[in-house]
Amino acid sequence: MKFVLANYGTRGDVEPFVAVGQELVRRGHEVRMAVPDDSLGFVESAGLAAVAYGLDSQAVEEFRRQPSKIQNSIGMLTEVIQHVTQAWAENGTTLMSLADGADLLLAGYNQQTLAASVAEYYGIPLAALHIFPTQLLDFGWLHRRITKEAEDAQRRALGLPETPGPATRSLEIQAYDELCFPGVAANWGEQAGRRPFVGALTLESPTDADDEVLSWIAAGTPPIYFGFGSMRITSPADTVAMISAACTQLGERALICSGASDFTEIPHVDHVKVVDTVGVAAVFPACRAVVHHGGAGTTAASLRAGIPTLILGLWNEYTIWAAAVERLKVGSGRQFSETTQEALVADLRSIFTPQCVTRAREVATRMTKPAESLAKAADLLEDTARQGRSN
Repeated sequence: MKFVLANYGTRGDVEPFVAVGQELVRRGHEVRMAVPDDSLGFVESAGLAAVAYGLDSQAVEEFRRQPSKIQNSIGMLTEVIQHVTQAWAENGTTLMSLADGADLLLAGYNQQTLAASVAEYYGIPLAALHIFPTQLLDFGWLHRRITKEAEDAQRRALGLPETPGPATRSLEIQAYDELCFPGVAANWGEQAGRRPFVGALTLESPTDADDEVLSWIAAGTPPIYFGFGSMRITSPADTVAMISAACTQLGERALICSGASDFTEIPHVDHVKVVDTVGVAAVFPACRAVVHHGGAGTTAASLRAGIPTLILGLWNEYTIWAAAVERLKVGSGRQFSETTQEALVADLRSIFTPQCVTRAREVATRMTKPAESLAKAADLLEDTARQGRSN
């Protein structure tokens, strides 16, 4: 069968699609992906075919971090709507090309509405992949108005009726563990059956730096991991200085993953090691705690590793995962911009308590294993595609 996978965002948004795409290819299916231009190399290195889709993901990050600029500039509304409508049309053209002859179209939560019209046009099943409960994140009335304008224009161009058809009521895979959000399914009513939980979909890929990092970890006490993924830190030197001072005060070592930030000019400190990237599946279990930006994939990795988590969020989605780790009693969270050395020290002390450490180990035993998550997701997609063929 032929599957088309489309998502828009940073590395954390794209990786679940790469993981499930690899699993589908392993099962003998054809997979084509549509991802931001700066994710093409990542996808292709995983052995998957991909085409460019939408803006560079860093543009998405800037929009996420500064939505108030748009909401406070109502005079720009017409211009913004025109821009989004054009981008929507361009992405729709890409999906139309890829989905021609496909058996199923899988889209991320932020592409689900656009993909629904394409799936409806071709009469193929639509599936969505959500990395957190999307109803917990409200983008606001302005975002809804802008996307509604773009959707209506797309449907008119495709000759579709104004009201979306049955494709919009398709499978919505919840790529996270239900225990992170207890009770969320109770609010879905009759729709709960089409929103199965599978657990986080991750690659767990090793990196060339893993052996060196694990050797450094083994030479001393377990460090605290600090990483901010695809989010760029505006003042890397100040951030490292704050981390270094806090760890000195606590008598801890720090392992800092620079990710998308430039940490090349940071002075060397014995108790701090800075690396570009690490394989979190191998490294996290060897650490004492994980401090990160609140991405879905990194949160899942820290929960699976069974160590306390501190989230220092860089955009509004962090609140969802900060609330989850606090509810699970495995950590805490705050906004990165509000973090000082004193606050960091206090937060780290709070997650180093025996109760938090014990609870983190317990929660790890209840998390869905990565291989099981991928198998569940691929099974659901295969079944949905087969049902679509028989209709």
